[in-house]
Amino acid sequence: MSEFDLTGRSSQRDATEALRDAFAEIFAAMGREGAGPHHMVRASFTSDEPERFHMARHEVELAWREAFAGFRPPIALRPSTEAGLTVTVTFRRAGAPDPAVAALAAEYSPRRQTDMTALFRRWSAEGKAFCRDKGGLDLAYGPSAWEKLDLFRPAGRGKPPVWVFIHGGYWQASDKVQHAQFSAGMLAAGYAVAMPNYGLAPDTPLETIVAQTIACLRFLVDNQDALGIDASRLHLAGHSAGGHLAAVAATEPGAPPVESALLLSGLFDLVPLGGIPLGHLLGLDDVPRAKALSPILRPAPKTRIALAYGARETAAFADQSARLAAAWGAPAPLAVADANHFSLLEPLATGGELLDLARSLAGPA
Repeated sequence: MSEFDLTGRSSQRDATEALRDAFAEIFAAMGREGAGPHHMVRASFTSDEPERFHMARHEVELAWREAFAGFRPPIALRPSTEAGLTVTVTFRRAGAPDPAVAALAAEYSPRRQTDMTALFRRWSAEGKAFCRDKGGLDLAYGPSAWEKLDLFRPAGRGKPPVWVFIHGGYWQASDKVQHAQFSAGMLAAGYAVAMPNYGLAPDTPLETIVAQTIACLRFLVDNQDALGIDASRLHLAGHSAGGHLAAVAATEPGAPPVESALLLSGLFDLVPLGGIPLGHLLGLDDVPRAKALSPILRPAPKTRIALAYGARETAAFADQSARLAAAWGAPAPLAVADANHFSLLEPLATGGELLDLARSLAGPA
């Protein structure tokens, strides 16, 4: 098979923004070449300050994953006398894709619905501003660098109930800070809001991510007096991969009991993902493992359940929610008008039918 290079450049001095610029150029060219992240062979970052782009830096790791998820070839750092950043990625040209696999991959590729570079820029800026304004606590709930949560408490409330929001990113990308702004509606309703991070796949297996989610809930329960919260009134919400984690946590034996779970455009049957490159990367082509990780195959939890998805999502994501609602005897999912997989979340910050659903499901604080 032949190889070819794609290159992206940026003159921005902020490392994250420079990487976003360069990666956006490469990602756009990938589509024109009919390539995907799974075709990457190697990459290089060339800069007058290459150390700023070391993958050991948290922000560099996250910027890479924003573009390419958990696919990562060997990356070389190369010095240059020219200012700015040049990223070169070498791809191995494959044969024509299997049409059935390509169609399935498209159904499970929500990033095609929006400009992800612009989205992550905006969510990052909004989340950081929200954290500065609300002064949330950054707490370690476990030993690894990823096992941290932000806790926001409503002003003037003694021991409020807790709403835990688990972010998405196909278990491989994104960060709690990029979602902090989506605490606003429930915080205003009198809930404390916890926003956990978790280890990212494939470096962290999905089973470990599930265990980290449970550990986060146990931390809130065990430390509720010190934190000034009432974790006996625990509510879960999760988006996309976070919806999967929330659904699994609600069914996991030995996990702290939860009063409600709001599942937003989640992935509840993981078996179909085993047929696409992303699923192969995550090990979901192991069918027994995919079934064991699929909440749709578990008994319905004894908690209030609601589901929602964007009305402009692909049929695959809508079907995932509809099938889980049927399997668990939950109400039919809410299809949020004019929303795609990502804009679905906006009402949690600004108000709308999704926030109304979240508040009615959780009940008065």
